[in-house]
Parts: sequence; structure tokens; C-alpha cells
Amino acid sequence: MYCGNCFRDNALVAALRALGHPTLMIPLYLPLTLDESDQSAGTPTFFSGVNVYLQQKSAFFRNAPDWLHRFLASPAVLKWAAGRAARTRAADVGELMLSMLRGEEGHQARELEELITWLKAQPPPEVICLSNALLVGLARRLKAGLRAPVVCMLQGEDSFLDGMTEPHRTRAWQTLAERARDVDLFIAPSHYFGDLMRGRLGLPSEKVQVVYNGINLEGYGEIQNSKFKIQNPPTLGFFARMCREKGLDLLVAAYLELRKRSRVPGLQLKIGGGCGPGDEAFVEAQRTRLREAGVLDDVTFHPNLSHADKVKFLESLDVFCTPALYGEAFGLYVIEALAAGVPVVQPRVASFPELIAATGGGVIAEPTARGLADALEPLLLEPARARALGEAGRKAVLQDFSVAGMAGDIVQALQTVTARPAQPPTPHP
Repeated sequence: MYCGNCFRDNALVAALRALGHPTLMIPLYLPLTLDESDQSAGTPTFFSGVNVYLQQKSAFFRNAPDWLHRFLASPAVLKWAAGRAARTRAADVGELMLSMLRGEEGHQARELEELITWLKAQPPPEVICLSNALLVGLARRLKAGLRAPVVCMLQGEDSFLDGMTEPHRTRAWQTLAERARDVDLFIAPSHYFGDLMRGRLGLPSEKVQVVYNGINLEGYGEIQNSKFKIQNPPTLGFFARMCREKGLDLLVAAYLELRKRSRVPGLQLKIGGGCGPGDEAFVEAQRTRLREAGVLDDVTFHPNLSHADKVKFLESLDVFCTPALYGEAFGLYVIEALAAGVPVVQPRVASFPELIAATGGGVIAEPTARGLADALEPLLLEPARARALGEAGRKAVLQDFSVAGMAGDIVQALQTVTARPAQPPTPHP
């Protein structure tokens, strides 16, 4: 499926390379699905999703012959498996998640040793960067095997862990906190999420730095003055994974509320973003709601767009809203919409107030269908106000939220750990 964190990591690696920093990007579990050039091209996929699962379920597969292990990690098998998979549900993978958090003590230790062996054949790293905290179980052995500090990105892991059932939820948080001691530095995408994870993992303040996410601005061309005028009829847009977690059903409810009020004649709704096998039933339910309300003809769906098509999609909107309520650590789609000159309306939850304050490109609303409608309606009816917000948001993104700027800030953060004396891995209890 399309994954916002993968997009961000892929863009970051490209920007680090452009700055002259040799960077190796290694996919885990499955090959990446991206809307830009794959920066991991030519690199093997480690921790093959098929092997990881079978090793969890069977002692035989933990010691499977090399030929079988290689076959199950082949691109053809992984592509086949990914094409038949729905989305990963935290409630279904409790034991597997705990095993991965235990690293060299878990059932996937063979995968970890293979990764380290392969990395030892590459130029030695100055720093190792884990893309999210669910991988901290790898840190101890990576530090010991490669003699390099480990930095870990924080990217919204709390909602996945909180979605696990007990006793796995409590055990996972405890294990994560224990293994977090092996990490030299955590980088959070917002102050909101840095503070949240610092508290939940018991991290000292100096061990967490905040670096705002940035986007690749390629394709976001010069915005003409005509862009900042409300179209007739106006268009409201959503862009993220088409699922309940990202608030698609809430935006549909807000749209239906606006249509019921009839103050914005002919209001159109465009829904774009990733849509995989696990999302199709939910999306069809939204179509049914819209059809029963008699407005489906004014709504269009745009799944799995390329980068260029995503930019065109965003530039076709008048107002943007993706009302995720689960506790978004950043919300890259907010920055993308602002880069296209589109003012945003977001609920008063998680990182959204912080992003709106940092960009000046939108309005914060109460996290209900009526609250969203109350904030959306004035922007759709007041072109001057919408224009001012869109212009301010675009200016802020161009200045402060580019992927090049993010990469520069990440380099500075990484240099703080490479300049320190090497810290040994946490002793085995």
C-alpha cells in the first residue's frame, strides 16, 4: 500500500544524497510502494514479510534450509504475498510485534544476523537510522555489530501499539521503553509527538529532537493569482489513505452537512489517496452514503495517484480537509496541500494546531462533522480569506518545509551523535 512514512523516508534519502552524504536505504518486510523514484532500488529487502511471519509461527522455519529461506524472500514471492494482503491490524500481530521488539532474543534473530552480515560488506556507516520506533529491537545488535550510533525516527507508532489487545499492548510498551535505551537519539516530526513519546517511553529531554517533515517541491509550480480564487462550483478535497483512521467518513459527514445547509451551491468533493484491498469495503460504504443522499454525482474518487497527478489533484481544490482523529504525529498531506496554495481546515487534535500555527495556512475546527462544516463554510464563501490563507501557507512551506531543509536539519541532528564518544550497547539483563 501507499505509506506516507515511506514517502517521507524516500524523499529524505534523495535529499541527503543531493547534499553529498552517501546514504543507503534498506527496505524491510516488503519492497516499497512509492509515487517517486525508489531510492532503495538495487538493495535487497531484509526481514522478508513471509519469513518473518513463518518464523513466528513455526520452529521449523526458524531453521529452514537456506534455499527455502531465499525463495521465500524473493521479489516474486513478496510481490505475490503483498498483492493478497489486506492492511496490518495491530490486534492480530501482538506476539509477532513483541518478538520483533525483542530483536536478537526474538524469533526473527536469523533475519537480524543476515542484515548485519550484509551491512558489514558495505562501507562502514557513521550512523544507523531506524525509520520508526517499532524497529528499536534491532538497535542493540546493530550497534554491537557495526560500532556505530543508532538514531530512530518517531512516526506515529503510538496508535499502532495502542491498537494491540492486552496483554500484548502493555508488554509492547514496556519492551519498547526498555529497548529505547539502546538508541542514541530520537527525532520527532512535531513537538506534540516528541512530548508524547518522551513521556510514554520515559526518555530524557536531551534524547529527543524535533525536525519538521519536509516535502519534495518538484512539480508544485508557480501559482498564478487565479489559483487563489474560489471556483464555481467550489471543490472540497481529501487526500490521504482512504480509511477511517484518516477521517474519510468524518469528512463525508461534514460534506453532507454542508450540502444540507445549501449555502454553497453545487459543492464538489474530491477524494484522493491510497486505496488497498483492505480499504475497498470502507470506501464502498462511503459511496453508498453519498448515493443515498443523492450527491454521489458531485463526488469523485482518485486512488493511488502518481506524484505528478497528486500535485494536479491538490491544485484543483479550493479547500482541503483530512480530519484524522487518531493522533496524527505530523500529517504530511497538510503540507502538500499548502504547497499547492490550498487553505486547510483540520480538527483540533494532535499535531494539527501546531502545523496550522507554524504555517498560518488554515483554520482549526472542532473535531465533529458540524464543527468541520462550520469552519469549512466561511472559507468556501469568503474568497479573500481563503486566498490569504492559501498564500500564507504556500509561502511558509516553500520557506520552512522543503525536503532539502528537512535533510539539512536531520544532518545537524545526526552530527550531534557522531560527535559524541561511542556509547556501548545496553548490557544484556
